[in-house]
Amino acid sequence: MRLEKLLSEKKSAIIDKWFDVIIETYPADTSNFLRKQKNRFTNPVGQTILQGIENIFDGLFQSHDFEKITPFLDSIIRIRAVQDFTPSQAVSFIFSLKKVLREELASGREELPNAELQELDARIDSLALLCFDIFVQCREKLYDIKAKEFQKMTYRLVQRANKMGEVQEDDPAPASRNIDNIKQ
Repeated sequence: MRLEKLLSEKKSAIIDKWFDVIIETYPADTSNFLRKQKNRFTNPVGQTILQGIENIFDGLFQSHDFEKITPFLDSIIRIRAVQDFTPSQAVSFIFSLKKVLREELASGREELPNAELQELDARIDSLALLCFDIFVQCREKLYDIKAKEFQKMTYRLVQRANKMGEVQEDDPAPASRNIDNIKQ
């Protein structure tokens, strides 16, 4: 596959551009931090995205079932699912790969087989569908966690209210009884 060889030669430039495109989806302050901070401990989000897209790019040509790519998609989507992204914004990073690839391939001025490009586009589209499935699972899990936390909070409030009600019903005037005991 001639396209695969050409893309592997341009891997570094493609990853750098793709990372920049993804980082630009964040607010300016955040994107500056994600771009400049290279330490994985001070910038775990940026490093997770960078490592993830490198592995996604490598896996794009290796297998047709995307088994090896799924964990890397999952790590990126999990981050984007808890942030203020709409579903389309959260998964758009995978579509941006098409644009980056086209720009890099255009700079080579080589004629590429249309069939190979269509196959690559189809694989990226399949990744996008997988990303959407992962995103929905993450959001469902978040909503489930929030619902359970709300239930726990409501239960604790009801327990407190019941305890306060028991004290008032069982012992309507505990302070006056203590005064009576002191007088005797």
